[in-house]
Amino acid sequence: MIKIYHNPRCSKSRQGLEILENSGKPFEIVKYLDDTLSAEALEEIISLLKIKPIELVRKNEAIWKSDFKGKDLTDTEVIDAMVQNPKLIERPIVVNGKKAVIGRPPSLIVDIV
Repeated sequence: MIKIYHNPRCSKSRQGLEILENSGKPFEIVKYLDDTLSAEALEEIISLLKIKPIELVRKNEAIWKSDFKGKDLTDTEVIDAMVQNPKLIERPIVVNGKKAVIGRPPSLIVDIV
């Protein structure tokens, strides 16, 4: 089952959702701001994305700038920061089996659905 980690207030996330709706394939919407991801779930997503945890962080968020910017954080500390502050998670993320993409630009989603 395809999953989209979605923030309805984000235009890129809404565009990603539209791509999935137009695909005609079944998918699940995970509103990660309402249903907070565990560290284990984030680790799995990061593994599928084949990136470092810091690459999933929205570095322009105020909470990042005030609490984390410039600090030498371990991967675990970065993941913990995203668990505690889900606004820091880049979006949308689409997972399809063993493939995943960050939908920035949203057109990247087409490659895995």
